[in-house]
Amino acid sequence: MKQVLEGALLARMMIHASASLNTQKQKINELNVFPVPDGDTGTNMSLTIGSAAAELRKKNPDTVSEAASIAASAMLRGARGNSGVILSLLFRGFSKTVKDQEKIDGVLLAEAFNAGVAAAYKAVMKPAEGTVLTVSRLAAARATEAAGENSAVEFVLEQSIFAAEEALANTIEQNPVLKKAGVVDAGGMGYLRILQGMLDELRGLPMPEGGDEALPAKEQANFGAFSTEEITYGYCTEFICSRDNDKDPGKLRSFLDGMGDSLVLVEDDEIIKVHVHTNHPGKVLEEALAYGALLTVKIENMREQHTEILEAEVHAQEPEEDVIAPPEKKYGFVAVCAGEGLAKVFEELGADGIIRGGQTMNPSTEDILREINKTPAEIVYVLPNNGNIIMAAQQAVPLVEGKRVVVLPSRTVPQGMAAMLQMDYDGEEADNTATMEEVMAQVTTMEVTYAARDSEFDGTIIKEGDYLALLNNQLFGTNESLESLLKQMAEETARRGSEFITVFYGQGVAQEEAEAAAGKFRSACPDAEVTVLNGGQPVYLYLVSAE
Repeated sequence: MKQVLEGALLARMMIHASASLNTQKQKINELNVFPVPDGDTGTNMSLTIGSAAAELRKKNPDTVSEAASIAASAMLRGARGNSGVILSLLFRGFSKTVKDQEKIDGVLLAEAFNAGVAAAYKAVMKPAEGTVLTVSRLAAARATEAAGENSAVEFVLEQSIFAAEEALANTIEQNPVLKKAGVVDAGGMGYLRILQGMLDELRGLPMPEGGDEALPAKEQANFGAFSTEEITYGYCTEFICSRDNDKDPGKLRSFLDGMGDSLVLVEDDEIIKVHVHTNHPGKVLEEALAYGALLTVKIENMREQHTEILEAEVHAQEPEEDVIAPPEKKYGFVAVCAGEGLAKVFEELGADGIIRGGQTMNPSTEDILREINKTPAEIVYVLPNNGNIIMAAQQAVPLVEGKRVVVLPSRTVPQGMAAMLQMDYDGEEADNTATMEEVMAQVTTMEVTYAARDSEFDGTIIKEGDYLALLNNQLFGTNESLESLLKQMAEETARRGSEFITVFYGQGVAQEEAEAAAGKFRSACPDAEVTVLNGGQPVYLYLVSAE
């Protein structure tokens, strides 16, 4: 039984844990209890620990202190979504505990786990039981007990996993929403997979190879034979997307044919698998989202001869150097949104930086930090425009030097737009912040998408393929008929006395269809000003702002 942990071994354990989580990420995504096709906990956690694995492969640390520091720093910057941020905090606390340690035994390992839990709980405003916080806390508590019985690191880690498994099973009973859905917590499952991957490496078990166990074997493909000689297009882009609608994959083929070369597109009734060499992987993935959710993404920079997962269920972009712009004005804005139309609106409102992202496409803390640094202002307001991005934005604040950063807790795109409209560039920061937060609370946001699977939510039976309407991120209604659902939404805006209504239509929606949808709001609210704009957003057919 392994008694102590050295730096090189801890690095291999983290790399193994990343691979283990990656094979399970889609299965973890599917634990999302809300039937909207936007479950991304597994993806966010996988990308977060994946950033640590990538750095550890490059640097080959000698000590536990060095390995933990490298991992914690990379995860802090690579954290995506609330689950990724919490995961990064668990390892930040771990890293602080083992600072200056060449090796550690089970006693110090338990202390490090507990320090990580303390850091995570401290950062979460309202910790909820039945989540990854619960699983990590109980696993760390058992690690402490186990270290008193046997100080071997292998024994302590093994016992913490036993406790994590039990805690994960109990999340169903602790969280009413999970109990209704009959599933365990997705974040807790991800953390358990990480601990198990670490133990597997400690015991010399083989590391899982590429692919995702959640996908059927028939969906696995080998692109190893594709040549990268005489490169014209720099990025070898491979992805699988689900077929969530009746759009003809032939149209996708035609689009991709104009974006690069070495195109291979394979389809069946459930998925579309693509390989293409292109200089614009972000545009490729944006188009693919019109056909269905991205299941796997891999992008290889062929010119530099290295392969790295850059984005999954997010836009892939070429690497860019960090730029720290000196302040040229008092105020600046950075906004997060998905869809060219939405980005254009934010730019017209005065946003200095736009980060492409949102639901299913959570940007990392480093993505947000980069845009903050590029903004030439003394005070930079950040608009996450999604509840799952707020924590990642807040993590960027202490990393910024030479600027003051204020994260406005906008949970929807309309909230962010409404905030910018109220900005007084000659006013004081405190007054502006208070005014923008007040107006955000007054904005009603409605979204229309479809159910990715059969489920029951708050007593409502939802069938796969049904249209869903969300009101301020809560389920508003479901219907087989999109027109009927839009009519219900319009009636709700009338009931609320809305005076200004903006209908943003998403990918795959024709302008004529959007105008017809807006007509329902005009009929229900004859005195309201109704505007129709092409938002271009993925996942959501319509995004409606009502004030």
